[in-house]
Amino acid sequence: MKSILLASTTLALALNAHAQTPPVDAPQVVAAIEQTFGVTPGERRNHTKGLCAVGEFLGDPDVARYSRSALFSGHSLPVIARFSLSGGNPKAPDTAKSARGMAFQVQLPGGKLQHFAMLNVPIFGAAQPQTFLDLMQALRPDPASGKPDPEKIRAFKASHPDNLAQADFLAKNNPPASYASSAYWGIHSFFFVDRKNQQTPVRWRFVPLAGEQRLSDTELASAGANFLEPELIARTAAGPLRWEMRVSIGEPGDPQTDPTQAWPENRREIRAGLLTLTRAMPQKDGNCAAINFDPLVLADGIQPSNDPILRFRSPAYAVSFGKRLSGE
Repeated sequence: MKSILLASTTLALALNAHAQTPPVDAPQVVAAIEQTFGVTPGERRNHTKGLCAVGEFLGDPDVARYSRSALFSGHSLPVIARFSLSGGNPKAPDTAKSARGMAFQVQLPGGKLQHFAMLNVPIFGAAQPQTFLDLMQALRPDPASGKPDPEKIRAFKASHPDNLAQADFLAKNNPPASYASSAYWGIHSFFFVDRKNQQTPVRWRFVPLAGEQRLSDTELASAGANFLEPELIARTAAGPLRWEMRVSIGEPGDPQTDPTQAWPENRREIRAGLLTLTRAMPQKDGNCAAINFDPLVLADGIQPSNDPILRFRSPAYAVSFGKRLSGE
């Protein structure tokens, strides 16, 4: 009986301690990113290195049976896009085995907007904001060496299994040869909502019509640190770049609130539209620098899931956006 009471008391104390742990908030995470990568005044705290592009999105009107969004009106809609490397280092080498981002804003009728904020990996590296915060803290450079402490990184990996799938994907796949030769995933689950308010769980990705291509090991060793921006600018000058939007239709049991888990590959997939980019330019010459690319800026007919990472991105982006607008 004493052992049972002791175990019950220990469990109660543990639960109480957990309940008293303050939740992770956006300023805390943004501060951790700054402490890990430093601050480039007036720039994004994450995905700092990047460039702009412009073009159009043409949604497939057949998608109207799933979503009433004006995105799928069948009319060409203006787009401002941004490509980037993950992390807060503006001098990060383009050969780094890190995630690449493609974000774009679609201008809808009546001044409405739709944002897409995607990565070139099929899953995210955290199921909860706490994991992302802990990763930033593990990657923080040691003052003595100027590099992350390997022991802290090992301890992080051992205690955060939700980070392993993305880390494994990045380790096994070389970076893309071009921003234009990569697919990009929306990572999170969303809901398409039709005119009868019926919801359909979906996940989307954008696939380059020209095909996917990664750097070979030989190319990776010789590509240089800054090839992505001039390559994309030159490529758009030679002709438009196109990605097909493909939407997977969710089924019962598919994870809707965990971006670290991919949906089964045999899910029904529909073609939802075509993204065409006609020109790319440095950030200082484009309009993308002034856009927040908040993934919760959604058109009527598209709703977010309760994915805690998706819900957390909006306030975190807002904190970062406010800092760079103020020149910090």
